Amino acid sequence: MKELEAIVAHLCRAGAGGVMATLTKVEGSSYRRPGARMLVTDGAGRIGSISGGCLEEDLVERAGRVAASGRPELVVYDTSAENDLVWGVGLGCNGVVRVLLEPVEPRPRWAAALEENLRAGRPTELAVVWENPGGPVGTRLRDDPAEASPGPRASVFIDRIGPPVSLAIFGAGDDAQPLARLARELGWRVTVADPRPAMPTPERFPGAAVFLSGPAETLVGRAAPAPGSLAVVMTHHYLHDVPLLQDLLPLPLAYLGLLGPRRRAEKIVADLVGNGLAVTSEMRARLRAPVGLDLGADLPEEVALCIVAEMRAVLSGRDARPLRERELPIHA
Repeated sequence: MKELEAIVAHLCRAGAGGVMATLTKVEGSSYRRPGARMLVTDGAGRIGSISGGCLEEDLVERAGRVAASGRPELVVYDTSAENDLVWGVGLGCNGVVRVLLEPVEPRPRWAAALEENLRAGRPTELAVVWENPGGPVGTRLRDDPAEASPGPRASVFIDRIGPPVSLAIFGAGDDAQPLARLARELGWRVTVADPRPAMPTPERFPGAAVFLSGPAETLVGRAAPAPGSLAVVMTHHYLHDVPLLQDLLPLPLAYLGLLGPRRRAEKIVADLVGNGLAVTSEMRARLRAPVGLDLGADLPEEVALCIVAEMRAVLSGRDARPLRERELPIHA
């Protein structure tokens, strides 16, 4: 999501085009999955990536030829053989990937629509036609009436792009800063809320989207976490955590974390029950307290890593076990 946002921002705001590489199909193993994109800009820079770095150099070279000719090109990389050699290096990915290179004009219709939908929190469906005998190929909005329909023998990758992951951090202390920073690195939309007005500021949390301050009893309502979003409570103040948890627990969040020891969390939940909140088993299961994975963290940056890793596992429906213990393919 982060790289796609950067590509769209360049196309829509920089007034420049380029050549876009889109990973359209994977057979076997691959570092990235379909939907990975890289834009080679008119200045020969690049935004995004297609692989772990092994294909980009060749794609940039091919993009120069595509830019010069104005004609798209489908590139197939076959690394399925154990002894494959590509540019003198055995990649050993054991897969076949197909990458479409296409010239892109400044502010194409699909990019303008995607930018607006991302801003409004709406999903977008793109159709990447990567093979179309006798017809055009390239990226378009799936239901764009201005575009010709692909032919009956066309190969099309449908990419449904949802809004960025939303994370609400309640508590803007120093230990919340690396959490917000790491979330932003992942391309997540971050809201920072704290009863203390001097704490949730753009200077302390660069890149965050929303800053809220006021009584703890009002913060959840003003932040309005959407269903399926993420939230963490880390105010370090018991009297603030109680009203925050009271408002957050009933919400259908994908993830709700509470910083602090287990006994403290149990006391907060007991107090909420005593005050009349009907805490269901589903609410208890959703509450991650203590928050984060057990990685032996100590420093604030390490704690942030533990929290974000647990969030990512929850969003992906994974149990966060080591990959060497996973019997299924890495990519579902």
